[in-house]
Amino acid sequence: MESFGIKASLILVAILLFADCLNVEGQICRPSGTIRGKNPPPGKCNQDNDSDCCKEGQLYTKYKCSPPVSSHTKAYLTLNGFEKKEDGGAPSECDNHYHSDDTPVVALSTGWYNKGSRCLNNITITANGRSVVAMVVDECDSTMGCDSDHDYQPPCRNNIVDASRAVWKALGVPHGQWGGLDITWSDA
Repeated sequence: MESFGIKASLILVAILLFADCLNVEGQICRPSGTIRGKNPPPGKCNQDNDSDCCKEGQLYTKYKCSPPVSSHTKAYLTLNGFEKKEDGGAPSECDNHYHSDDTPVVALSTGWYNKGSRCLNNITITANGRSVVAMVVDECDSTMGCDSDHDYQPPCRNNIVDASRAVWKALGVPHGQWGGLDITWSDA
């Protein structure tokens, strides 16, 4: 009888862990740890679009989740290059392609990217009195960073919509102010 209780307890724990892994999007989001930065090799961190490079010894916060999504999800818009040899690094996660910066495309923080569930779907971004529809093509990784796969950049914060130049233009943001902007977004 005692072994049945232990087995039942283990099965319950396994089910709870599995259920927790399935839904990272709707929970309260807390940091999942840190990454210790290391200096990139010379010339290996692409600082286009004001991208940051990891710094030796600095701790960077990691997240497996993002704030809950609503019809007006608050986020921070950043600028990213989606073309080859730009600060976005590798081809997009959703389709393994590069994308023109003249096309409204975005990368979402890990929790919002939600294991690719938003891949190639549109979101509506609102700021500056305007809205634009953009396609999700990539993940802005909130769980990893400071390595060659991430262009020696720190992990993304958990509330990032990393957007192409086309998104910034459509929102009417003056070019000199591109780089960081409080926005709201929703699934289109």
